[in-house]
Parts: sequence; C-alpha cells; structure tokens
Amino acid sequence: MVVRSGGRQIPVVVLAGFLGSGKTTLLNHLLHRSGGSRIGAVVNDFGAIEIDAMAVAGALGDSTVSLGNGCLCCAVDSSELDVYLERLARPEARIDVIVIEVSGLAEPQELVRMVLASEHPGIVYGGLVEVVDAAEFDGTRARHPEIDRHLGLADLVVVNKVDRAADAGRVLGLVRSLADRAAVVPATHGRVDPEFLFDCRPSEERVGQLSFDDLHRDGPDEHAGHLHTAYDSLSFTSGRPLDPRRLIRFLDSRPEGLYRIKGYVDFGPYDVRNRYAVHAVGRFLRFYPEPWTAGAERLTQLVLIGTDLDTAALRADLEACVGDGAPHADEEGMWGVLRYVQGAAEDPAA
Repeated sequence: MVVRSGGRQIPVVVLAGFLGSGKTTLLNHLLHRSGGSRIGAVVNDFGAIEIDAMAVAGALGDSTVSLGNGCLCCAVDSSELDVYLERLARPEARIDVIVIEVSGLAEPQELVRMVLASEHPGIVYGGLVEVVDAAEFDGTRARHPEIDRHLGLADLVVVNKVDRAADAGRVLGLVRSLADRAAVVPATHGRVDPEFLFDCRPSEERVGQLSFDDLHRDGPDEHAGHLHTAYDSLSFTSGRPLDPRRLIRFLDSRPEGLYRIKGYVDFGPYDVRNRYAVHAVGRFLRFYPEPWTAGAERLTQLVLIGTDLDTAALRADLEACVGDGAPHADEEGMWGVLRYVQGAAEDPAA
C-alpha cells in the first residue's frame, strides 16, 4: 500500500451482487475470519427497514456506516461518499480494510467510479467482488440480463450456494465464460478465504483488543478443515531485483485459478528509492511504490494463492523474471508497471 503521513492507505473493496446472492453472509464470514484485521463496512440497504445493516452492525458496532432506504450509487455522489469513508478512515478507528456492501439493485460500475473519484487521501480502491447465487443463477440472469456486464467488470466472482445447485459445474463454467479474467471462486454459505480480498493482519499485532478470531478459537485443531486447506499457495523470495518487463508479462498472463498475489517487489536500478507493494485479486492489479526503509534488506517477497496451481511452473516463471544484474536501467522499462500505479492506471470500470 502507499505510505502517507499518519499511516497506510486503506483499501476499499466493493461487494456487489443481486438480491439474495449472499453478500451479507459473505461479509459476516469475513468479519469472523479476518485474520486479526479490523474491517469497516458501508452497508447500503434498499428499503426503510435496514435488515442487512442490522445483521452486520451486531458484529461491527461503531465500525458500520449504514445508508438506508436508497441505492448508494443514486443516493450520494463521490464527495458525499467521502464523508462516510472519513468516519471509517480516521486513525483512531484503526481500520485495515473497508468493505462497501451495496444494495442488490445498485450499479457496481458507478460505485467503482465513485471510489476511484474519491479525494480522501487515506483510502485506495481495492477491487470489485461480485457474488452470485449458483442455485438461482439462470433465473437471475433472465430477470437481470445486466448481470453479464457486472461479471465482466468484476475482479473476483464468488459463486455462492454451490451446494444447492443441481448442476454447479455448468454454472461455474458459464460464470467463468462471462467473467473475462476475473477469478471465479465457488463457495457455500459465503465462505471464502479473506486473503483473497485483503491482507490479513496477524492477531498478535493487536494489543488490548479481542479480535473476532480470539472469540472464535476452535481449539488445538482449529486449522483442520479450514478454508485455506483447500487452496494452493506459493511463496517466492529473491535477493536479486526483478525485471519489470518480465514481471508484467507474467502478471498479464497469470493462469486461471490464481486468485491472489500479494507482497513486495524490488526493481533494483529501475527505482532505487522504492519497493513496490503488489496487490492482485483476480484480474485487478495495483502496484504501490513506497520508500525503502534505511538498512532494510532489499528483497522481492511474493505470495500466490489459488486452486489447482502448477506451483513448479509458477516458480519457474517467477525465476525467469529475475533481472540480469545490469547496473543501469532504460527509462522505458517501468512503463508497464506504471500502468498499474494509482493515478497512472486506467479506470478498471471503463
């Protein structure tokens, strides 16, 4: 993330999906399995009784901003959204990630534009997550043909309720065909690994406050059967700088099933002052330059998470991204990386 005065920028994740897809269930799951991170939520109900906000507020308390009786993308503009984000981004709130759960009738493209247009210096867009109901997908698509466009915009698609779908495999295949390069994750009861959406802070970093993980300890075998046991992960470290052109070629062609990439990259002579935090969720990709701290060991450290990954092939591809050790860099070498730096990147909702 980008370092600013007073701390890091807070990623804002837009959580969308039509009515009944399971957005609130997914959000509540994230709250209870946040890995020690503190989540702030903007909950947008459509209707006078704010059922979703009530469901979430029981877990979040004063970390919830509720916008009732209206569609967020119609009810406020980007400057008004900044007012709500300000409440969650204040330093004393100690929020690590903000999730905007929008009404099932909202237009996700407009929400993404609003977050990107935000002038709040403490937040940064963190991607669009679209939730779909596997059991009702055909009916939803018939009633709301715009879902095809929504899937095409998403960075991560959660195909929820696969346990209730008689032909879950067909639905997953259809969603993947509509979702462009977005990662498509099957789920039941909204259970997805929080690491797909944001970096989880180790709970031991939080002092004097019980986290949701503390309240839901399962005992000595707590990891058995947990979500992360169903996914593959690869950790990659290099003491030699990576070549930016080679890395961008790798990232632009990352395989299906690779849901999440996070970590830091050293580009050596291409930028001797900064390391680059990388955050990828599905097709969403951003780099955040931040100054090297004095005396820090200059390493590239990446973690890749997904399903059915050929980890040996991925490791070989990353090894091929290591530079040749040239002491100088040409001025065009970083252009591909800068496409994905905040302020220089294209609008993903365009």
